[in-house]
Amino acid sequence: MPKKKIPEDAVSREANPNVLGLHAAVEDQPIVDTLEVNYMPYAMSVIVSRAIPEIDGFKPSHRKLLYTMYKMGLLTGGRTKSANIVGQTMRLNPHGDGPIYETMVRLSAGYGALLTPFVDSKGNFGKVYSRDMAYAASRYTEAKLSAICSEIFRDIDSDAVDFIDNYDNTMKEPALLPTTFPNILVSANSGIAVGMASQFCGFNLKEVCDTTAAYLKNPDCTLTDTLLAPDFPTGGELICEPPALEEIYRTGRGGVKVRAKWRYVKDENLIEIYEIPYSTSIEAILDKVAELIKAGKIKEIADMRDETDRTGLKLTIDLKRGTDPDRLMARLFKMTSLQDTCSCNFNVLIAGMPKVLGVRALLEEWCAWRRESVRRRVFFVLGKKKEKLHLLKGLRRILLDIDKAIKIIRETGEESEVIPNLMIGFGIDQIQAEYVAEIRLRNINKEYILKRVQETDALQDEITDLEDLLESPRRIKKVIIDELEEVAKKYGQPRRTDIIYGHEVEDFHEEEQVEDYPVSVFLSREGYFKKIIPASLRMNSEQKFKDGDALRQSFETTNASEIMFFTDKCQVYKCRISDFDDAKASVLGDYLPSKLGMDTEESPVFACLPGDYAGALLFFFENGKAARVNLSAYQTTSNRRKLTGAYSDKSPLSSILRLDREEELAVYSNEPRVLIFNTALLSPKTTRSTQGVAVMTMKPKYHLERAVLLEESAVVNHSRYRVRAVPAAGALLREEDCEEKQMGLLD
Repeated sequence: MPKKKIPEDAVSREANPNVLGLHAAVEDQPIVDTLEVNYMPYAMSVIVSRAIPEIDGFKPSHRKLLYTMYKMGLLTGGRTKSANIVGQTMRLNPHGDGPIYETMVRLSAGYGALLTPFVDSKGNFGKVYSRDMAYAASRYTEAKLSAICSEIFRDIDSDAVDFIDNYDNTMKEPALLPTTFPNILVSANSGIAVGMASQFCGFNLKEVCDTTAAYLKNPDCTLTDTLLAPDFPTGGELICEPPALEEIYRTGRGGVKVRAKWRYVKDENLIEIYEIPYSTSIEAILDKVAELIKAGKIKEIADMRDETDRTGLKLTIDLKRGTDPDRLMARLFKMTSLQDTCSCNFNVLIAGMPKVLGVRALLEEWCAWRRESVRRRVFFVLGKKKEKLHLLKGLRRILLDIDKAIKIIRETGEESEVIPNLMIGFGIDQIQAEYVAEIRLRNINKEYILKRVQETDALQDEITDLEDLLESPRRIKKVIIDELEEVAKKYGQPRRTDIIYGHEVEDFHEEEQVEDYPVSVFLSREGYFKKIIPASLRMNSEQKFKDGDALRQSFETTNASEIMFFTDKCQVYKCRISDFDDAKASVLGDYLPSKLGMDTEESPVFACLPGDYAGALLFFFENGKAARVNLSAYQTTSNRRKLTGAYSDKSPLSSILRLDREEELAVYSNEPRVLIFNTALLSPKTTRSTQGVAVMTMKPKYHLERAVLLEESAVVNHSRYRVRAVPAAGALLREEDCEEKQMGLLD
């Protein structure tokens, strides 16, 4: 039996303002204050401390993981369980074991997301090119730092970078890692922050080092001479367009096209795809091809399967008999992600500020940062050597009388007095005296002391050299270049992504097979369009229109024909008759502004079948001018559906006529006047937006109203209105030449 509901008024509640949760209150706060106090700290945290890489090429999560592994001795030691690494990293990164392990997976050699992986992995780490090939749990895999990490941590203990507190102030971590090469360009990186994002494509390590060295020698060098193009760990072929590449190098924004590598096995009549673009996966490709086959757009494929194994990626396509593999792959490149665009957005944190930089600007920032790191390292080493020299100078004084030193120590009654007595006896400071007092008994011999003292001269030379190095920007630059050349020689690898140029790519233009049959098309004044087959038209030829609407144009054509719609906004939309469904006379048809995605308040005013783009169009404007534009001006090589600047916008449009041969036209003004002339008087113009030439001269208060073919006009007395040259004023329209008069006689 259900319990009886107790009325809310009968329930006693104790209102205690000191206990949170017993009462609720709505506090009004300006939205600006809410954004500033609550939202902005979160947004800045995501930008500065999570999603955007810094000049060393790492995000904070990468940096914390690698530094933890370095402190664990995994640069020179053997591998350890990934779970151990993840647990240790949580001392610096409190975001949980899952994200930390995912970070390590992406940096690993097994996953294959980086050209120069920083984690030497053992076990199943998944694959970057597979969406479903998941990595094993951290308790099953092992890892250590790869050899190239020695270039990342070479200067870590030489005060080359700043150290900051971790999240609970219990230990220190580096603010940046002192990489000896521009890792920001070598390692692919992506991140989505608040209001911005970052997308770095990787470049070949050797090319980056060579380019940086060339830039240090000559800041005005041509980057494309040494930095050929982005390089991707999944290989493929990069379709290089020099202008697009230069735009990326200059602005840090753009994209490059990468397509898969494949081979045709003639004996088995199949295609093997063995490298794919970095931005896609084998599952995405298989799903898209299956979708195309199901839709009937690809009919040449008998079967497609994933044959990826331990030897590497392989997608196999079984072909039907008689299939051209080159043509099929060209279609697949266009219709699937076998050819994809890898976007670039080089957004990087510079001194805590996000900036989108081109390659040259990135090299400038990295070189400035690296100079400072080298200078700090040299200063640290110089300080150590000066300290050592100071100790050796004290030891040299002891050399003058070792027996005296022993006597001072033996005759000192208290241990605390040894250091002061040595300082007084030999005139040395406390640091030197402590060093002398700590010498072991076995080393109190002339041979040992002489050897140590002899180091003084060599040490003094080294100090002088280091001081000169600190004061010489040229020598600092030379040190950086030498380190870059060493990295390129030791770790450089050949490119994985081949470069092909746009003109080398064979492009197949294959029209989709469209059923062709006779149709009649109708365009109404309000922009409704319908396509009707002859059989349906014979059954019902009476066209239906909205109230107040009427027929504007109609003509017979075929289903595969191309059609152009000119609008009142000086634009033209191109499509095919087959894009419209077959209709009946009893329906309104397709509303063109919606069907073609026209702009707001844009309407079609004229339809034209271009055919082979022979002939011309005549545009008549209210100011009395006419423009003759060849139809070929509207022909495009690409599948552009919208062309702007279809005709001049200097004066409102009155009429458009299609012209396939020279004709006589009747032009009307609202005075009313009529002018008859031959179209041979109008010469064709080369540009679509031409203003044309004056045809009819009018008083300012009148305008050109319309133009029609003479045979379609109501004019009877042709000679009265015909002229041999334009512009002309025409003649006043007589009553017998008016359409209204003739319609009255017919009635």
